[in-house]
Amino acid sequence: MQYISTRNTTKTFSFKDVFLNGLASDGGLYVPKQIPSYSILDLEKLKNLSYRELAVRIILDFCADEFSESEIKDLIKKSYKNFRVQDVVTINKTGNINLLELFHGPTLAFKDIAMQVIGNMYENILEKDKLKVNVVVATSGDTGAAAIAAIKDRKNMKIFVLHPENKISEVQRKFMTTVNSSNVFNIALGGNFDDCQKFVKSMFADKNFRSSINMSGVNSINWARIIFQIVYYFFSHFKIAKLNEKINFSVPTGNFGDIYAGYVAKKMGLPINKLVIATNKNDILKRVVNTGHYKPVKVEHTVSPSMDIQIASNFERLIFDVNSCNSKKTLKLMNDLNERGEFKIEKEELKKIKDSFFSESLSEEETKSIMSEMYKNHGILIDPHTAVGIGVAKKISLEGNTIVLATAHPSKFSDVVMEATGIKPELPENLKNILVEKENYDKLPKDLEKVKNYIIERV
Repeated sequence: MQYISTRNTTKTFSFKDVFLNGLASDGGLYVPKQIPSYSILDLEKLKNLSYRELAVRIILDFCADEFSESEIKDLIKKSYKNFRVQDVVTINKTGNINLLELFHGPTLAFKDIAMQVIGNMYENILEKDKLKVNVVVATSGDTGAAAIAAIKDRKNMKIFVLHPENKISEVQRKFMTTVNSSNVFNIALGGNFDDCQKFVKSMFADKNFRSSINMSGVNSINWARIIFQIVYYFFSHFKIAKLNEKINFSVPTGNFGDIYAGYVAKKMGLPINKLVIATNKNDILKRVVNTGHYKPVKVEHTVSPSMDIQIASNFERLIFDVNSCNSKKTLKLMNDLNERGEFKIEKEELKKIKDSFFSESLSEEETKSIMSEMYKNHGILIDPHTAVGIGVAKKISLEGNTIVLATAHPSKFSDVVMEATGIKPELPENLKNILVEKENYDKLPKDLEKVKNYIIERV
């Protein structure tokens, strides 16, 4: 499979280029030149596979130029051996809600499903090619922890994680800062997640800096993240629906990566009716889907901090797709965003977006109310992001079955869960040590040069 950038379709790249570079040198995001397409007959063959078997089959379609089938099997086996459930994910049916639990990995968040494979892929490629990389990642809470868990103690790699100081939960922070590994560096940045993400993108855009440290990235701008997330859309659909039955997915999302994976699954042939973008009051995605006007405003800190985002990086991939893969048009819109702070999607493109997507938001009070209601009526504790996914699914009326993505374990947000339900969710026994272990991180001001110097001194 060949890959192109959303900002320049004339050059092609291999999977290895895409994987190691993360972001294209022109500032665009990598996408496949052609997305694989599955017929009903293909879906019939996939339907009864285990999660691991399905993962091998789908992932291989995107990277067969770099890995053999036996290598992918080995990567998948290694990556998911420590998950707490047999099939990596589980579906919990409560009332008319199908909760797809994605938080059974080492850091209790859906990010583990992709990140564990990414860690093993890095090791495989770096060893084969005698390379070293420095991974720089921005996190709104969960990505950093999952990346650290996947990369800590590995050879030929260092990881630098930027999180917004005092704007993630204590448990989210401790998952990162209690890791005692010589190749892990945590930075608490005096800003919000969008600032962290902007800094990482700026470092990628600085060709001299990027090449001097051999920089790589594992945010959802890295196409590999999308590939591994496609798998659970297929798996969950096969578990709850008939082969050609169209269902909906309600996805709590801020950076648009998780739900974009669902869009790719739909383009591959999975029968999906609507992909529901569930947001908190940082509702830029709802506004753009409803009006076509993309204009970031000030980020508000909420009880669902992983969605406190105004610049949804992966939205560029959707823009490119609905613009009939016109890189010039995509580049113009991205330049409008950088220079004027906004862009406008034309009616025809907006109609294409609305064909696949629907969006609604939940207030803080509504979010807590859903958490309370789920506990009272079903005896289930959920985290605030999952509550947004459930609340939005209840708020709107859609035809057919809906699967809600449960993106994090409630214990990662124990204070909010306690406030909403009166019950404090416990961390799994083997993870309780993070609450008492010594933290190790550095505080840096919102100054790009200081962050760059910090990294240069440690690579």
